Amino acid sequence: MSKSERRGPWPLRWTATIDRPARGVPRWTATRSLSWRILAVNLFALLGLAGGVLYLDSFRARLIEARHAELRAQTEIVAALLGGRGRIDDGLLAAVPVTRGTRIRMYDGAGGLLADNWRVAGTARFAARDPTTPGFPQKSAVAIDRAIELFTGAAVLPAYAEPAGGWPEVARAARLPLGETASAARLGDDRIVILQAAAPVMGPPPRRTVMLTAGTADLIDIVRGERATYFLIFLAVLALSLLLSGFLARTIVGPLRQLALAAHRVRLGRARDVVVPRLPGRRDEIGALARALADMTQTLRQRIDATEAFAADVAHELKNPLASLRSAVEALQTVKVREHRSQLYALIQADVRRIDRLVTDISAASRLDAELSRARLEPVDLGAMMAAMVQSITTTGTLPEGVKLKLESDGREALVAAEPGRLGQVARNLIDNALSFSPPGGVVAVHVGKRDGVVTLTVEDQGPGVPVEAREAIFERFYSERPDGEHYGQHSGLGLSIARAIVESLDGRISVGDASLVGGARFTVTLPAL
Repeated sequence: MSKSERRGPWPLRWTATIDRPARGVPRWTATRSLSWRILAVNLFALLGLAGGVLYLDSFRARLIEARHAELRAQTEIVAALLGGRGRIDDGLLAAVPVTRGTRIRMYDGAGGLLADNWRVAGTARFAARDPTTPGFPQKSAVAIDRAIELFTGAAVLPAYAEPAGGWPEVARAARLPLGETASAARLGDDRIVILQAAAPVMGPPPRRTVMLTAGTADLIDIVRGERATYFLIFLAVLALSLLLSGFLARTIVGPLRQLALAAHRVRLGRARDVVVPRLPGRRDEIGALARALADMTQTLRQRIDATEAFAADVAHELKNPLASLRSAVEALQTVKVREHRSQLYALIQADVRRIDRLVTDISAASRLDAELSRARLEPVDLGAMMAAMVQSITTTGTLPEGVKLKLESDGREALVAAEPGRLGQVARNLIDNALSFSPPGGVVAVHVGKRDGVVTLTVEDQGPGVPVEAREAIFERFYSERPDGEHYGQHSGLGLSIARAIVESLDGRISVGDASLVGGARFTVTLPAL
């Protein structure tokens, strides 16, 4: 027996690591759900597209780095161009030939701003926002930027904002020798990268510093456009792959997983909460498996319900005599009158006999299902059996005073498939029940007949009968309707429930109605004839 057989019907994703794969089956198939393997095969082609999207991000980084290197070179050129000049104003900086939109600022030795080419009207300025993709495309592009940066673990750039204490690049450049630059990159609006480079300017100390600032909106816009195209293609292929995977998983993996989970929940004792899909529309192996599991679960549910109901009934029936016995025992300690103590002793003896009778009947009822499942059926002539039983009862003198028992039969053979002992128990329970309710001088009539492939056994009495509203309840365990004058507890209430269990195990039916005699009840048992 394998480990999975010992541990029960676990869902597919749980049993995957329990059983070893069969010879010739790849080992990796034993550690992955079938739905994941289907999805992995269908998504394999998407890896190339996903790699293309990531390649575009690395391409963007290289373009930005090249732009940054170009800006540092321009900064060194501008610093050399402005070196040795005396007064530098906004107009002079605006006349410096640099890349369109680049901002040039000159700072004194203390970091104070001396000149700014953007203060000259008409000077071109770089875009700090992405002007070509407004609205949703812009927002989605920013969201994709964030996702890719998070996935690739790219360094997070600081936000671009005018610092109150001056730019750090200017302070660092003031301490650098001539010909060197201090640079930094920051994120502007819409995650546009803003590049800055600062270099010292030749002159008497304290030396001045020039800083160039440039945007990368054009580069970002190009990369985002290509990435959007890649992304749309990726989404289309992904949707198609998911549809195909979903179709396969729904038709194969989904039903198998539902069945495995249902079987696992049944194993955990939750059979009443489990609804096993029968898959009536499927005529393949999965449909056959579903219907077999559903039938098995239904049978198990009935057994669980019967066991739980039986346990509850046992507790209830034993509680009453035990309570009475406890009260009598406690009263013995205080009662001194001999007559009263004798009454208490009699009550204790009656309760003990009642408990003994209950335990005996309960033991027999608890073994009934197991014994019925193992019973070997054989042909039984019900007519001959009833004739022998009626004769035995009448000759042994066990009839109540004045009550008569008679058998009515056409004499024909009435063969049924049954276990003789259990079938005799059914008949005896019905006769005993009828005798206990029969008044003095009453008649209990037993009839056996065969018609249309069905053998019928009826037992009628002249007692008070069974009310219509109680005709189903009397077959429940521990239901006991006492005859007038009979002391409580002389019947356990298990006789009719045992009779019904035996009859139904033989594919028969038992019912109760009004007797054809004057008043009384009529119990009818029908069994398939041989």
